[in-house]
Amino acid sequence: MLTRIHRSNLSKLIVNLTALIILIFLCGLSVSYGSTNIGFHTVWQSIFHFNPDLTGHQVIQELRLPRTFSAALVGSLLAVSGAIMQGMTRNPLASPSVLGVTDGAAFALAIMLAFFPHVNGLGMTLASFIGAGMAVSLIFLISSASRHGLTPVKLVLAGVAIGTMLRAFSSIISLHFQLEKEMGFWLAGGLSGTSWTSVKLLLISGTIGLLIALYISKSITVLSLGEEVAVGLGQNNLIIKILGVFSILILTGAAVSIAGVVGFVGLIVPHITRFIIGPDYRWIIPTAAIFGALLLVVSDLVSRLINAPFETPVGAITSLLGVPFFLYLARGGGK
Repeated sequence: MLTRIHRSNLSKLIVNLTALIILIFLCGLSVSYGSTNIGFHTVWQSIFHFNPDLTGHQVIQELRLPRTFSAALVGSLLAVSGAIMQGMTRNPLASPSVLGVTDGAAFALAIMLAFFPHVNGLGMTLASFIGAGMAVSLIFLISSASRHGLTPVKLVLAGVAIGTMLRAFSSIISLHFQLEKEMGFWLAGGLSGTSWTSVKLLLISGTIGLLIALYISKSITVLSLGEEVAVGLGQNNLIIKILGVFSILILTGAAVSIAGVVGFVGLIVPHITRFIIGPDYRWIIPTAAIFGALLLVVSDLVSRLINAPFETPVGAITSLLGVPFFLYLARGGGK
């Protein structure tokens, strides 16, 4: 029995190490390829022997590297957020984009751009947290207040309704205050404006959110089996849910404040992770973080190359993958 468990853990570790190696390789491609292709030798030189007089080195250090790191971090944060939501609600359709959490964060950003246009990056991130928290509170309040209480279907319906409403409010604000260009970036999702400051914000917020997620990962595994089972095992579900929601707010708020509304990463990745790794959230959360980074780094690279030298919003690329996956799950394919 112990040998089988060790073997299983070893296979999961190999999966994670392989995914990490692939991620490093893809990050190298992301730094090298874009509107102008830069050779791997130049990339290597710019990282370890930076020369500020060379344009290629400046492009890599100031544009390509922060963008690639931001893509990986945003993907990780959204994927882990989706995994936590699906585990806590036992809803296969739960994700920050489907349940309107990202729309709540974008709505808060629209208000900040309209009334506080000179706010710094930290202020925008805090606004994202507040907006995401408002959306989560409304969704759970409406779902729980309905007849027969909170159910997975009601949660999705409330999330879609609240998300649509907040998206409409964001559009109204952007039209009234002539913020179409700024809000167009947030609503389409993109990484073109990222910098090393963005990477720092994502690292700080992501570290806090991921540590909380890992701390409650064992409890989420129990909770995913059903609330009655968790209570029977002596687990305090309220505390776990509060910590889980707090982690979701931090992870989603940080991701949206930097990249805008990038949909379906939090829906697709947790399902793929569970299929490969199994139901243990102690493994699902770190693996989802790596797979989420993989997905968004690839999506960002495709968004730059598919119509070069022009950029396609990265949110459009993830939606092309996510919408068919969502329909498959909605039809019961994900059981």
